[in-house]
Amino acid sequence: MDIASLIGLGIAFSVVGFLMGGNIALFWSSHAFIVVFGGLLGATFLKFNMKDLANTAGIIGKVFKAHHERPQDIIAQITDMANIARKDGMLALEKVKTSNLFLQTAINHCVDGMDPDTLETVLYKDMAYMEERHHVGVIMFDSMGEAAPAMGMVGTLIGMVEMLANIGGDMGAVGHAMAVALLATCYGAIVANMITIPIGIKLHHYSKEEQIIRMLIIDGIKGIQKGVNPRVLETMLLSALSPKERETV
Repeated sequence: MDIASLIGLGIAFSVVGFLMGGNIALFWSSHAFIVVFGGLLGATFLKFNMKDLANTAGIIGKVFKAHHERPQDIIAQITDMANIARKDGMLALEKVKTSNLFLQTAINHCVDGMDPDTLETVLYKDMAYMEERHHVGVIMFDSMGEAAPAMGMVGTLIGMVEMLANIGGDMGAVGHAMAVALLATCYGAIVANMITIPIGIKLHHYSKEEQIIRMLIIDGIKGIQKGVNPRVLETMLLSALSPKERETV
């Protein structure tokens, strides 16, 4: 599990619970809940197709998934491959196996004799399509982050109308309507700022990390095909890392 995601959710909801003073029932309103979450759900179904929505659970799972490849490890693997290719020839890479499917695919193409320009085109297209797939998940949660406060405002307006309609009458009904109005805004703000927007940002961050790794692989494979000295190739690839990260290679 991704410890940072768990800690973030734990802190956020603990703070909210602390501010509620332990009286959670006071901050519950089924009317506000239905307006905010029902409206958010309806808007999301309207914006995306069933295929995208069916992948939501998997998308959320990526936020809490602990395993993410380090660029340092990829660079080390590519450097080893460059040494093998330099010593025994490109066909020797046929015996090399790696858990990174993108790198494995690139190696297989090298062994099959694909020319560098064609291989570069194929790999960049693969990366571009991956970015588009990731973009769907990012924009889905970004749109939820925009819709949640808006639906909270809708609930607030409904509650205000009900409150104004009961002024001069039952003060209990006025108080209930005012509570619904405020809680709807509260629910919308919590969902947007504690859940959907942070998930969207983290998905975007993870997508960028994977793009960097794939760019390293493309540059590394090009270097291997061109016969670049393994030490020179490693130095070139390390330029993508921060000085602190380079020390761990």
